[in-house]
Amino acid sequence: MSGVRYRVLRLAFFLAIVTYLDRVCISVATPFIRQDLGLSLVQMSTVFGAFTLAYSLFEVPSGWLGDVIGPRRVLTRIVLWWSAFTMLTGAAQGLPSLVTIRFLFGAGEAGAFPNAVRSFSQWFPARERGMANGVLFLGSRLGGAITAPIALLLVQRWGWRASFLVFGAVGIIWAVVWYRSYRDRPSEDPDVDPEELAWIQQDRLRETPDGQLPTPKAEPTPWRRLLTSPNLYGICGMYFTFGYGLYFYFTWLPTYLISELRFSLLAGGFFSSLPFLLAGAANITGGWCTDALARTRGLRTARVTLGFTAFSLCAMLILASIAVPSAVAKAVFLALALASADFALSACWAVCLDVAPNHAGVVTGFMNTFGNLGGLVGPIVVGLMVDRLGSWTLPLYVTAGVYFVGALAWLAIDPNRRIA
Repeated sequence: MSGVRYRVLRLAFFLAIVTYLDRVCISVATPFIRQDLGLSLVQMSTVFGAFTLAYSLFEVPSGWLGDVIGPRRVLTRIVLWWSAFTMLTGAAQGLPSLVTIRFLFGAGEAGAFPNAVRSFSQWFPARERGMANGVLFLGSRLGGAITAPIALLLVQRWGWRASFLVFGAVGIIWAVVWYRSYRDRPSEDPDVDPEELAWIQQDRLRETPDGQLPTPKAEPTPWRRLLTSPNLYGICGMYFTFGYGLYFYFTWLPTYLISELRFSLLAGGFFSSLPFLLAGAANITGGWCTDALARTRGLRTARVTLGFTAFSLCAMLILASIAVPSAVAKAVFLALALASADFALSACWAVCLDVAPNHAGVVTGFMNTFGNLGGLVGPIVVGLMVDRLGSWTLPLYVTAGVYFVGALAWLAIDPNRRIA
């Protein structure tokens, strides 16, 4: 068997790393940007919010475009666009230009993960999609873990403006390699042998009426069936809670560890990276597990039972972090909580392929929109509670409660019921 699909997977893995390199590097550069441009914390919050808002708004259009014209062209345009605005971030002269650039950056990066997952629907049979998603999101967590030291090194050596030029250049290189080596359909790639093509297409009789891959001119998007599907609402609700909790780790965790738990900068940096390192391992393990359960126990166990269990355990680990007195134990429980949620991340994205394999770009776009809306709301709620109440305990209780709601949302999803 030729194994070309693993080349696709490697490209998706590096795409995930690049997305987080470009997304997280501004957090490291923030002190230098504030000092250079004279921005307050509230103004920098506006900059962060501009990215998240644009990223949320453009998820569905970008995912739909991938369904219509294919991930090859869409991802090439997406990565070139966001790489250009990553570079332009280094040219910002004040708050208005920085907000505008980061908004356009977010609009460009939207659709990266929906289109990557959309490519999996064409290149991987159902039994391997959980594994593929696990590798993809391992890349995202690895990117989150390595960005800080790389960005700090670049900023200290060449300044914050030059660091954005370097990160943007990495994306351009990826886009060139992707366009040259990826094809939207395995049958169009001359390196795919008949054995691998048969393996990839083994589920097509179940997924399409005629057992054939969709033609390049995709079928019309069934918007009415999508927007009235209980599955879509269950998926979006579930992923809102995931994003709500995830963005605590992106935004407030370092402050909580250093200001509240009194860790040193070195220890705080380690415990800030630990959740992403554990989550990366959980993505691979969870991807393998959801695939194995799909083969032996069926899709409902592989997706719903696994997701309900992972989200519930995540909530309990957050509650445990509140209850224990030791600062180290609190940090470790919080790291394990993210790993528990990420154990279900492959199932989150695989279930979109289960319910709408030929419209996966739109469904994952909707899901990721709500995930990022959760990511927009979560940090605001935490910041307001800490500012008004002077305590981190209540926002952590709320985060645990949100994850419990997410666990219940899993029970509303039926991966065996197709949207279209």
